[in-house]
Amino acid sequence: MATPVRIIINDLMLEAELFDTACGNQIAIKLPLEVIPRKWGDEFYFEVPVNMPLDETATMDVNIGDIGYWPPGMAMAIFFGPTPMSKGEKPVPASEVNIVGKVIGDATILKNVKGVKKIRIEMA
Repeated sequence: MATPVRIIINDLMLEAELFDTACGNQIAIKLPLEVIPRKWGDEFYFEVPVNMPLDETATMDVNIGDIGYWPPGMAMAIFFGPTPMSKGEKPVPASEVNIVGKVIGDATILKNVKGVKKIRIEMA
């Protein structure tokens, strides 16, 4: 069963879920997290205290709203539009990510968020 979470950025709160996978569950037990994000195109990514390998969900084929885990950087990524690797409007990660969750609703709203210094992820 997926774990409902909230992603809080400035005054914006997004509903999301972490999937019931080994990697998704490892992230869920570390919540709440307050992280300093980096931006790569229309992707926020940030280090999390989880060290997991690629799993059966690993892919380069991600969609807007997907939440991934990138093992080389021990990082989570929230995809909300094209990245520097994209050839169209679809996000493309730097390398394979485990799909650990998804934003519920319209993740493209994150394109309008400016000056992000902190992201908080907590149980809903």
